[in-house]
Amino acid sequence: MKDVHKSDSGLALDSDDTLYDPRVREAMIEFTLGGDTLALEAAAAARSAFHAVERLRTRGAQSHGLSAGALDVLTRLGTAEHGLSIGDLARAGGVSSRNVTGLVDTLERDGLALRVPDSHDRRSVLARITPAGRIWLESFRQPTQRAMAAIFQGFTPAEMTQLRHLCLRLVENQHRLEQHLGQTEDPADPHH
Repeated sequence: MKDVHKSDSGLALDSDDTLYDPRVREAMIEFTLGGDTLALEAAAAARSAFHAVERLRTRGAQSHGLSAGALDVLTRLGTAEHGLSIGDLARAGGVSSRNVTGLVDTLERDGLALRVPDSHDRRSVLARITPAGRIWLESFRQPTQRAMAAIFQGFTPAEMTQLRHLCLRLVENQHRLEQHLGQTEDPADPHH
């Protein structure tokens, strides 16, 4: 094992020159009682990577006066010509309708979105981006692109494509597992 950085990252290189986190490995060896730790280390690395990207995204959104959740909603509204229902926004973001309602309230209060009647269903209301919301998104576009370029610095297009692919395979596997869990109680219980 050799040190990778002289920073606080605490990462090291394996004998095959791949990064790993010695603290995570040590904890996983203890947890598995000396068993195979690769899947658990990969899960911890995926979590760490998610948190690194999310911290950067949140910092950028907050520096422009929005939470990361409100930014997600505003971005989705920016691509919807006629607006989106609260339910559609909740499903797209993987959050509750109640959560989205609060985010739309915030965007509406800030003049970035508004609620309009659904022309196809008079009982429904859609959230729609305002011209001020479009200006806000445009002002956020370039700083976001620069931040993402910085966090993915040194990655080749092929590596980013592979990373995207692998992350989405995790999403697919988790979705299949959830469907299967509808029939069982505990995913960690080998008796199910």
